[in-house]
Amino acid sequence: MKIGVFLTIEAFSIKTNSMEKYRCKIVDKNSNYLYVDYPVHIQTKRTNAGFQIGDIMYAEYNGEDQSVYRFKTEVKDKQRGKIPTLALVIPEKDQVERIQRRQYVRVEAATDVAIHSIEEKFPPFTTVTVDISGGGISVIIPKGTSIMEQEKVTIYLVLHMYSGEYSYLELSGEVVRIIHQEHTANIASIKLNALSEQDKQSIVRYCFEKQREARQKEIQ
Repeated sequence: MKIGVFLTIEAFSIKTNSMEKYRCKIVDKNSNYLYVDYPVHIQTKRTNAGFQIGDIMYAEYNGEDQSVYRFKTEVKDKQRGKIPTLALVIPEKDQVERIQRRQYVRVEAATDVAIHSIEEKFPPFTTVTVDISGGGISVIIPKGTSIMEQEKVTIYLVLHMYSGEYSYLELSGEVVRIIHQEHTANIASIKLNALSEQDKQSIVRYCFEKQREARQKEIQ
């Protein structure tokens, strides 16, 4: 990661109770920290100066090999100056994940979902999604619920379509990441496995409708 490289930041917003995306640039670095200018919200184009020391976030960047790399980081300092910056912890090399470019569009959506452990490692719980795509979902983890990464789960998902109909899906998945939040509920990111073509089409259709709805709100 060189100075001048742009990062896409993903962080949980208390205001919207969902994951939000921002864009920032590395303006300086040392052996421990990346110094980035204040992130700009990708949708609203507004600068966010509200990040606090201790906030956890995920960052992605395009490598020189044109691959996308992702890592977990933390805000360690805020510095004022000609260019106000956040100091983000530089991850160890083995903590940087090379990921495939997203095959599906992901949309922010709060829809009802129930999560069951296939191996009965935790009691079933109901919650709402944070976002959803044809490849996975993120859900809010209710307080007191114990769920770990790599756990296999069955997902009961309810999609309210634009037409008024409901799609009730039973899906299998795997917890790939737990996003720990200091002041709000934790988030579980779940990869969907072995989707049937019908279920895949239902989710893709739902995401398309949510995208269209968001665009219409922007125009109004």
